[in-house]
Amino acid sequence: MPGFWDPKRRPEKPDVTRVPAQIRFVTTEDYPPFSFRGEDGRPTGFNIDIARAICSELAITCSLEVVPFEALTEALAAGKADAAIAGLAISSASREAVDFSDRYFRSPARFVARKPDVMPAVTPDLVASETVGVVAGTAHEAYLRDFFAEVAIRSFPTPEDARAALRKGEVDLVFGDGVQLAFWLNGSSSEGCCAFAGGPFTESLYFGEGMGIAVRRGDDALRQSLNYALAQIWENGAYVDLYLRWFPIGVY
Repeated sequence: MPGFWDPKRRPEKPDVTRVPAQIRFVTTEDYPPFSFRGEDGRPTGFNIDIARAICSELAITCSLEVVPFEALTEALAAGKADAAIAGLAISSASREAVDFSDRYFRSPARFVARKPDVMPAVTPDLVASETVGVVAGTAHEAYLRDFFAEVAIRSFPTPEDARAALRKGEVDLVFGDGVQLAFWLNGSSSEGCCAFAGGPFTESLYFGEGMGIAVRRGDDALRQSLNYALAQIWENGAYVDLYLRWFPIGVY
């Protein structure tokens, strides 16, 4: 079970009179298992449940609106929303437009192999003779070329193509986003062929700093309140329950 918070850091309990009486969240509907439409047509997913847990912890009423991904920061800037929870990546570029809460999730890079060939560790030496499938033009391909130069890299146009090649035995391993791979392993399209091999790779230079909740620049009161609530739901176990619900095959 990953931990995304410094156990020595204890955010102060916020003064809720300094935050909106109702926190207006915006999210998207096309990013399962983080945010998508459920069978009843209502937004659901890991992000949605995290937002609910935050509001419960702060004892504040919240609303949630679904908008296109490209409209998230615009909604914050225009004052139409207070916070965006939609898998937004924390980076130097994104910080120019919004402020972020503490990181609440980070998707690692992972290797996947067919079950008979799963190994407990993956190092450049151990897989030097293997063929690894990866999506062309991604950070995962760049990482392989920089740190696994001895492997035979086979690039594919889409993640689906790379995973299909692994299932058919056309490559020995696939390297990609841990969340996407966990979702595939837990679904029917994998046909139970494969499993994670080795541990996670989390180099920020290639795979980012993780996901945060975006707020308007300078809204420190709300940002600090979100940080406090995130720390509390980690401490009281609510975060673990949600993580295990949405990631039955842990991405770590």
